[in-house]
Amino acid sequence: QVQLVESGGGSVQAGGSLRLSCVASGYFYSGNCVGWFRQAPGKEREGVAAITARGGFTKYADSVKDRFTISQDNNKNTTYLQMNNLKPEDTATYYCAAKITPCYIVRGLSERTYAYWGQGTQVTVSS
Repeated sequence: QVQLVESGGGSVQAGGSLRLSCVASGYFYSGNCVGWFRQAPGKEREGVAAITARGGFTKYADSVKDRFTISQDNNKNTTYLQMNNLKPEDTATYYCAAKITPCYIVRGLSERTYAYWGQGTQVTVSS
């Protein structure tokens, strides 16, 4: 059974940083994609960042480029999202998602790419 567990959310002031973690279990970690998504109240869920297995390729939403960094520690089956220079508009529930079959990074920010989702972690950025 595939399980994804996010952690690291919290409340910060604008300009601050947080690092989210997504620990995966129940499947072989290589040869697939992991993505981070977020959903703010009243808005649709949007893709934020994605990474292929072993960190070969990454993809970011324009709104977070140069501020967020996605990375993986394959030994720990963990994907990270380092978020710097946070803005109030980054406030949302953040979810990680996994595709356990080979994927293309070009589709990494699409919800349809992923079959497995975590429960989410809340990020609140105050001005």
